[in-house]
Formats: sequence, C-alpha cells, structure tokens
Amino acid sequence: MGDSFHEQLLADSAFLRADRRLDTELLDKIILQLNRIYPQILSDKEATKFRNLDVSTSVRVGELLTHLQGKGDEACREFYRALHLHVEEVYYSLPTRLRLRDSLDPLTIPRVQQQRHVLNDRGPVFFLGCFSVAVGMALLYYYSETKVTGGSRALGMASLGLKRKAQEVLIWYTEEGLMK
Repeated sequence: MGDSFHEQLLADSAFLRADRRLDTELLDKIILQLNRIYPQILSDKEATKFRNLDVSTSVRVGELLTHLQGKGDEACREFYRALHLHVEEVYYSLPTRLRLRDSLDPLTIPRVQQQRHVLNDRGPVFFLGCFSVAVGMALLYYYSETKVTGGSRALGMASLGLKRKAQEVLIWYTEEGLMK
C-alpha cells in the first residue's frame, strides 16, 4: 500500500468519527491500552482527558485521533493495533483496509458480466429433458394403472406420512381403484 500509518489515519478519521460501533466502552479500552502499554504515546493526564464522559464519544474520538496524528507514525500504528485487538469488525471495515484487501485479492477483479441467479449451469435443454421424463412417467403411470394391480395399493401406503386432507384423497383414490 505504501501509505504510512499517519496517512492511513488521516484517511480513516472521518469514518472513525462517524462509526457508531466505536462506543464509549470500546474507546475506553483503546485509550487504556495505549496508556498502559505505551505511556510515551498517551500519558495518564491525556488518558484521563480522553476518557471524560461529559464529552460525547464522537468528539473524544476526533480529539484522540488528532492527538495521535500529532505524536507521529508510531502512535498511529499502535492505535491501529489496539483497534484491531478490541474492535475487529470496525478495523476490517476501515476504508484503507477495504482498499488494501481489494488491491491484494486477485479474486476480487471487478466483474464485467452481470451476475444472475443460477440454480444450475446446465441450461434450458436440461430442464426440458428432465421435465419430459417426469411427464412421460406420469402419463405411463396414469394409463397403465388399471392394468397393474399393485399400483393403487402402493399409493395407499404412501399416504401414511401425509397430512389428513392429502391422506383422505389418496385413500379414497386407492379404494376407488380396488372397486373397479
């Protein structure tokens, strides 16, 4: 990508200020991590200032980002590390991360062809062939049922697992076939 963490944070600042997933609790976790692990980036006094609950979260995020940008590239990198650790879904939805992912993934080449919903790739001829076989079997069964004695009994047995209305129709049809 070539951008420094400082430049990436400049590009991501508007997104981070507007994103509602970065709430007060998560912002406090990030501030505390930066304060405890890297006190040279965020001192106790600065951490207390950024954890002030009287100020809205979006304002505190903006002030923190401005402060980190003033501290340099190392502070910005540590902010990204803390963001990745505590708020992974926000980290992966950052504009610079999305741009980086799209530029590195060879499978995300922009699709020129229009996507369509395809159930199979065999086409209409395959569908017509299957439909013709099904219709042929149905016609064969319908016209040859009077000659075959076991057909109607099998139909009656098949009704055992069906709902009451369908079961009544199939049993009626079976009984009518036996009376012939």
